[in-house]
Formats: sequence, structure tokens, C-alpha cells
Amino acid sequence: YTLIGWRNNTCGYRRFFSITSLAGLRQEDRAVFDASHAEVGRWFAENLVDGIRIDHPDGLSDPAGYLDWLRELTGPDAWIVIEKILAVDEPLDPSLPVAGTTGYDALRETGGIFIDPTGIESLTALVEADGVGYSQTPVIARSLKVKAVTDTLASELRRICRAVTAATGRDHDKLPEAVAALVSRVGVYRSDYLTLSSVLPVALGETISSQPELADALVLLTTALTVHAEVGVRLQQLCGAATAKAMEDCLFYRDARLVSLNEVGGEPEHFGVSAAEFHRRAADRAALWPQAMTTLTTHDTKRGEDVRARIGVLSQVPSLWAELLQGWERTTPSPDAQTGLFLWQNIFGVWPTDGQVSTELRERLHAYTEKAIREAGVHTTWNDPDAEFETAVHAWLDAVMDGPVAVELTATLARLDEHARSDALGQKLIALTAPGVPDVYQGSELWEDSLVDPDNRRPVDYSARREALTAPHPKMRVVREALQLRRQKPDTFLTGGYRPVLAQGDAAPHIVSFLRGDDVLVAVSRWTVRLADNGWGETTLGLPEG
Repeated sequence: YTLIGWRNNTCGYRRFFSITSLAGLRQEDRAVFDASHAEVGRWFAENLVDGIRIDHPDGLSDPAGYLDWLRELTGPDAWIVIEKILAVDEPLDPSLPVAGTTGYDALRETGGIFIDPTGIESLTALVEADGVGYSQTPVIARSLKVKAVTDTLASELRRICRAVTAATGRDHDKLPEAVAALVSRVGVYRSDYLTLSSVLPVALGETISSQPELADALVLLTTALTVHAEVGVRLQQLCGAATAKAMEDCLFYRDARLVSLNEVGGEPEHFGVSAAEFHRRAADRAALWPQAMTTLTTHDTKRGEDVRARIGVLSQVPSLWAELLQGWERTTPSPDAQTGLFLWQNIFGVWPTDGQVSTELRERLHAYTEKAIREAGVHTTWNDPDAEFETAVHAWLDAVMDGPVAVELTATLARLDEHARSDALGQKLIALTAPGVPDVYQGSELWEDSLVDPDNRRPVDYSARREALTAPHPKMRVVREALQLRRQKPDTFLTGGYRPVLAQGDAAPHIVSFLRGDDVLVAVSRWTVRLADNGWGETTLGLPEG
């Protein structure tokens, strides 16, 4: 810690991403670990808890070392899961003494299986109609990472550069630019896990190939990485912070192709998840991480599970959606085309089926909209809000809720809501029965319409949920039946493995089915808009013997 005047634009201590009010504790110091975990140790010594969830271990100096100490403290039987956000092609390091992640990887897979791949062309064309090719998204992502490193995280960047100079006795005027460029090409939160040893060399190669003028500065950096451990620690911590600020907190509020894909742990350029990928990943989780957490909604998700399911249905009706948007933009034009394209989907995602916009929903939508456009950082930001643009967006939002578009939104929902609810039930059933230990986030036993925090942290009406236990509520029934089945057959779900079960017939792709153990078969329908048009025909699902 260093005491520094606030006007110097430097943070004198480790912090959580760019949030200066959240200072980091030095968990790599055993005395600090012991002092800060005394209470945690008491919980386990007195058998008060079975396990713990560790938030963002990638921000630590030494995540693996921390988890080793934690395992010593909690004992061999404690259930420890970590909020490790994995890239699509990133495996969880099997040497870590944990049961698995908190489930953002499973969230992407479970929701992705319901995205209709036939919608990609039309929805991509909608985004590109504004003149920017969707293929440029990776380039935009890298530029946002560079901006995050050199602007928002400038004090962290300067610290790395000071450490490099101290380790090598040399400086380079392009060192800050080189570090930022390198970080922009690291596609994971941090790359110093055993299973990711090739990530940094590949990123170095790509960076130098693209910007050869940075080669000398990167040689200096790599030399420092081998000379002084602090350089590597700070670089890895910067990678995670840059990814969070550039991707989750910025690009995910700009990418408007299908916003249900813009989720923590998601990669929007991957348009859904195929059945082949889903089955392979589920089988791997059953074999390698059978007690990992699985989830659909958390305190950090950008949208709740049912909102994402409803927005995902747009992949099944891209032409209808495009036609509706064109009409709505003529009737009630948004202040900016891309902002409108993003917000229209979120409005659709939470629109009430009866068309009655309550005062509470109106306030929630306005609050969400303000956060979304500031996080996007295109026309307005948290630090430098553009009052004129924000006023125009809020006025447009009121015009949508109070004008003729509201009637059309309600009519559209009348056509699509049953398909959205089918997908919501399907993904809930998968989350509760596929390999892993399911987490049911507060309130998600019933239909929910939450958006990003603080909207998803509202109080839960538990009396309504108690009543729903005895009422014919479809989502509560799925939750209750699945959890009771897990209680009756624990071995089936924890050690029973996973096997795909294939349907036959013209509508076979509309079924996703799998076997847990030898006594539980799970089957869900998907892409039901097209299914409603053509019917099941002679499609069959052959049940295994017994």
C-alpha cells in the first residue's frame, strides 16, 4: 500500500478490477490468509457448512496456492467451487483442489442448445445493416481491451512497466503499448494455469506478427517474466481485469446480434451450442467434474434465465423479428440504430404478457437502460454522461411503453410466449439433471424477469413460492420433480455418468435427450416454432431397456 493523492490518477493498492473502493488483501501472505480465514475455519471446525464458493480467484496473486491453503483449512471433504470463467476452448486445470466451477460454462451450454442456428444469417444482417461487419467483432474486442488497459487500468499498467524495468535494468518507450497489445490477444482470464502453458507464447507470436515494431519491447517483457515473479503475477492479474472491463462490461452491451448470448462466460460470436458439442461437454463434465456447480442465473448474470430463453426464441423467427423492428423504428425511431437494436431485444425479453407496464417495470427498464448505454460507452459513459443522448433514450423508452408499439409487442408475445416458456422449462430441466450440482438462484423457481444487477438482487417473495408448491405452476413443478428425483437417486446423478439418447425421424433435431445412470432419461424439445409448423410426424425416441 502506498498513500497517493487522488489527483495523481494512480491507485496505491490492489483493487477489484477498477473499483477503487474494493481493496485487495494479500492472500499470498500466510499471516494474512490465516487472519482473514479464521472465521471460515471455525465454520468447518464446528460443522456449520458443507462447502464454500470462492468468488473470482483469478484476481489473486497465486490462485492455485490459495486454493491449496484453503483445502488444508477446510479438510478433504469440503465442497469447494470457484467462480472461474472459462473461455470456450479453456479446460479447468485438473490439479486444482476443487470440485469445479460455479457453472458459467454450463450456463452457456445449457442455454446455447436452444438457439436455432438457422437464425444466424438474418440476425447478423440486422447488425451489419448499420455499416459494421460482424466479422470485425474480434478486432473491436481487442481495441476495447487495449483501451481498458491503457485508460481504466492505467495504474496497473504502469506498475507492470516499473516491475519490468526493475527486473531487467532496462526500459523501452513502447513497453506500455506492447503490454496492452499482448493482453488484448490473451483470450482467457489468466494463462498461468498448468493446462494453459501455450496461451502466452501464442499471444506473443500473434502480437509480434501483427505489430512487429513491438518485438523489442516484448523481448524485454518476456525476459522480465523469467527473472522476476512479480512481473508474471501483475500481468496475469491485468489480463483478468482487462477481460472483465472490455468484454463483460462493455462489448456485451454493444453486441446486438442476439443479446441472450452476451452473458458471463459466454462468447457471443459462437451462435449457440450444437447437440454434438453439448453432449460431448456434458460427458466430459460427468467424467472429470461430476460435482461442479451448474447454474442458469446468478447475482452477476446480465439477464435472468427466463429472459434469455425468451430472447433466444428470436433465433427461430429472425425474419419476423427483422420485419417488426423495421416497423417499430418507423413508428418510434430509437436515437441510435445499434443502441435501439440492443435495447429492443431486452424490452421484448421482459415485456409483460398482458401488456400492462407497471410503474415498477417502467422504473426497472429505465434503470437498466441507463446502465446499458453507459457501460457500452459509445455515446455516454459513467464518468462523462451525455445528458442530451440519455434524455433522448429515456424519452424513446417511454414512447415505446406508451405508444402503438406496446400493442404490437403484446401481440408478438401472444404468438411466441409459449415457445419461450417451453425453452425456459427445457433449460431448467437440463440444468437440474445434467452432470453437476445445480444451483437454483433466489427466486428462479418461478418465472422471473430479472435484468442485470441490481435488478437481479431484488427481494424474493417466498410466500408466493410456498404457495406455488401446491399449485399447478409448470416451472415449480419441473424444479420440484427434478430435485426430488435427485434426492431419491443420488448415485445416478453424481456417479451415474452421461449418455446421449438419439431420436429418429424428421423432427429428431428438435429433441435433446440423455440418460443418467441406467434409470433416468431426460428429454426436452427445442426450436418449437418450426416444430409447430411441421409437427412431430413419425419422430420417435427409443427408450433404453428397462
